[in-house]
Amino acid sequence: MDITSGTRKIIVAIDGPAASGKSTTARLLAKKLGYTYIDTGAMYRSVTLKALEAGLLEHLHDHPDDAASLLEDIGIAFDGERVLLDGRDVTGAIRDNRVSRHVSFVSSLKPVRDALKQMQRVMGERRGVVMDGRDIGTVVFPDAELKIFLVADASERANRRYAELIQKSGGCNNIPSVEELEQEILLRDRSDAERTHAPLKKHRDAVEVDTSGLTIDEQVALVYNLALEKTAV
Repeated sequence: MDITSGTRKIIVAIDGPAASGKSTTARLLAKKLGYTYIDTGAMYRSVTLKALEAGLLEHLHDHPDDAASLLEDIGIAFDGERVLLDGRDVTGAIRDNRVSRHVSFVSSLKPVRDALKQMQRVMGERRGVVMDGRDIGTVVFPDAELKIFLVADASERANRRYAELIQKSGGCNNIPSVEELEQEILLRDRSDAERTHAPLKKHRDAVEVDTSGLTIDEQVALVYNLALEKTAV
């Protein structure tokens, strides 16, 4: 349902830790609102994939400023639910666990954050967008009319990630265990919270939503109702 007719368009910023349900909630919410969904996590994953494929990851640990070279003429675009990196469909590749293990480091690099922040601001300047990430409400769009901070306990998030990987791999056994995924999630949480540039934190105006006991439909409905309040003329 498109609610934009007769109402003002807003920016909905959804932040939170890994596997808290941000991307799924944001995508479904955007569809329900008739808004554009911008998956900022996919943007950072795309840069991480590019760094891995270029063999630059180890180099960037010692020379973080050289991350700027990855962003020269980089092309990141969305075609429906497909993510395109330099014109190539990387929708599946950026969800590989190898990318998941390194995306927090790559996204902590100032040249990467500065470049993608500018891209994201351009994408959202006309409003009518739903954006999810880890610093959308605090850094990219601190003036967003609706800021949401999703949380869930680590074991719940690990089980969600495991189910996602099972589905995408077609039941392949070559995926991490739930216990391994939980440890990776906790490590990611710590890395995201302690990084120097744009650490993960809740904006003082954000509405915190604990998704641990909620279905996707329930959390989308909850945020949708909050958005209706903000868009009312």
